[in-house]
Amino acid sequence: MFIFLADSFLTITLAILVLFAGVHLNRKIRFLRKYNIPEPVTGGLLAAIIVGMIYFVGKVEVSFTLDARDQLLVYFFTCIGLNARFSDLIKGGRPLVTLLILTLGFIVIQDVVGIATAMMIGQPPAVGVLAGSTSLIGGHGTAIAWAPEVVKLGIENALEIGIASATLGLIVASLIGGPISKFLISRNKLEAPQEQEKPVVGLAHEGEDEKEVNHFSLMQVILVMHVCMIIGYIIHQQILAMNFSLPLFVPCLLVGILFSNTVPHFFPKLAWPARTKALAIVSDFSLGLFLSMTLMSMKLWELASLAGPLLVILVLQTVVAFVFIVFVLFRLMGKDYQAAVLSAGFGGFALGATPVAIANMTAVTKSHGPAPMAFIMLPLVGAFFVDVTNAFVIRFALQWCGG
Repeated sequence: MFIFLADSFLTITLAILVLFAGVHLNRKIRFLRKYNIPEPVTGGLLAAIIVGMIYFVGKVEVSFTLDARDQLLVYFFTCIGLNARFSDLIKGGRPLVTLLILTLGFIVIQDVVGIATAMMIGQPPAVGVLAGSTSLIGGHGTAIAWAPEVVKLGIENALEIGIASATLGLIVASLIGGPISKFLISRNKLEAPQEQEKPVVGLAHEGEDEKEVNHFSLMQVILVMHVCMIIGYIIHQQILAMNFSLPLFVPCLLVGILFSNTVPHFFPKLAWPARTKALAIVSDFSLGLFLSMTLMSMKLWELASLAGPLLVILVLQTVVAFVFIVFVLFRLMGKDYQAAVLSAGFGGFALGATPVAIANMTAVTKSHGPAPMAFIMLPLVGAFFVDVTNAFVIRFALQWCGG
């Protein structure tokens, strides 16, 4: 087997090409637009299939250097922080708490479904934990972190199962959010609020005046972002020194929020990039490339030997997620347009990752109108509370499986 490793430069170049392919396919195929499938998902999945065919037919394994991908994620969440307003957060206090409670409850539901399904198909219950909140809400990082604990329960290929489950979940999460929101918006005849906000992520498909965007406005955005990221990095190092694990994007997100809600008040004449089209473009670019790189780098051949039982569990997890989102989350979040956008995001978050959730919501808002609070609430819930709660639930579930 010949291995071809694409360096960072080639990986980024191919990711841009993949993103353009997704944009082109979404424009040409009405189904993709109708059901709000994100453009990087379309291109990324196509690229992953092509890479898989090269592996199976040409006996060449294509690997990508993904150092830039993690940096793009920090860029993206810093943009989200710069767009946040304390007034929005205060106004969204009750929905934020409601979303948090629903998310924590769904973590438990996900593990119960995983364990029950695994036992029904003759698999050890610990496999259900891996194919539950460990790899779905938790993602690849959580699956890798908990795999050694599952190996102690006799599951020798726990790491492979966790990674495969997280990968399958990422694919489903990328595809489920748009159709859910389409169903809810059409069924309930929902529309975006009349008072239009500046774009939070991405530009609308039609009718945008781009005169505000130039090289100065883009450089201003990048400068402000880099200042926030430098401070966020320093804070992150202090957090790590206290033996507390937290993703780098979280302090960068918080610094962005703090700056956007203080600097414009102290320096009112200073041009600030919050909720500008330039920031929306940088945000959309970062998220699009991140997802393109993530999906095109999936090694589909590694799923082949594990796909059988995991597919059964994942199908049931998807059905349960759909029912929970449509009949519980959407209703308790207010049954309005913002709730429909959040439902698309929750579909991406519950089965995949927070960036997938944002991509799903972005695809919806590009077509139907802005929902700024959704882009603030979901990352906050995902960044602060889920990992800690998920760790306790996983620990309890594994202890039950081992007992």
